[in-house]
Amino acid sequence: MKSVSVMEGDSVTLLTDAEIKKDDLILWRFGAEDSPMAEVNRSAQIISVSESTKGFKDRLQLDPQTGSLTVRNIRTDHSGIYKAQIIGNKMIRKTFNVTVYARLPVPIISRDCCCSSSSSSSSYCSLVCSVVNVSHVTLSWYKGNSLLSSISVFDLSSLVSLHLEVEYQDKNSYSCVLNNHISNQTQHLDIGELCQIHSGNISFYLSHQHQSFCVFTVLLSP
Repeated sequence: MKSVSVMEGDSVTLLTDAEIKKDDLILWRFGAEDSPMAEVNRSAQIISVSESTKGFKDRLQLDPQTGSLTVRNIRTDHSGIYKAQIIGNKMIRKTFNVTVYARLPVPIISRDCCCSSSSSSSSYCSLVCSVVNVSHVTLSWYKGNSLLSSISVFDLSSLVSLHLEVEYQDKNSYSCVLNNHISNQTQHLDIGELCQIHSGNISFYLSHQHQSFCVFTVLLSP
C-alpha cells in the first residue's frame, strides 16, 4: 500500500506504474465498500467513469494508456483507500491510502487577561494563539527558530489555543505556527502592538479547547 497526502482543492494522480497490454481490463474502486469508480477495457475500447461514487462528479480523469487515475479538486471526504486491479495474463493490484488535508487557517494572536501567573502579572504580557475547527494539526510557539511549546490535536476541535507570557520590553522575535504534514501557516507576534512597556522575563504554558480566555486586541493576518 502506498500512502499519498494531498491538500484539499488540489489534484492527485494515482499511478499504476504497470505495462498495460491491449487486452487488459483496468478497474478502480474506492473505500471500504469497494465502490466502483472507473474502468478501462482496451480491447473493447471502453472507458467508463462512475462519477456518482462519493461525490466524485466531474472530478475523475482516467488515462486509457496507463490506467492511472486523477482526482481533480479533491475534498477531505475523498480520503480513503483506492484500489486498482489490472486484469490480463496475470492479476496486478495497486492500493493507495489517500489522506486529504483541509487548508489551514492563519493563527490569531490575542492579548490574554485571564491566564497570566499572579506572581508575575505586572511584569509579563500574557498572550494566546488560537485556531478554530481544525484537526490533525500542531500549534506551536517559536522564539526565533527555537520551539518553545506546542500542542497537537487529531480529532476535529472547535478551539485549539496555546498561551505565552513574554517580557513587555522583549526584543526577540516570536511567532505562532499551525502545521500539518504538508503545509503550515504562521502568524508573527508584534509585541509593541499588543503589549504595554514593562519589564520581566519569559515563560509559557498551554491549554486547548474549552479553556476560557479574555481578549483585548486581536492581531489579524495581512
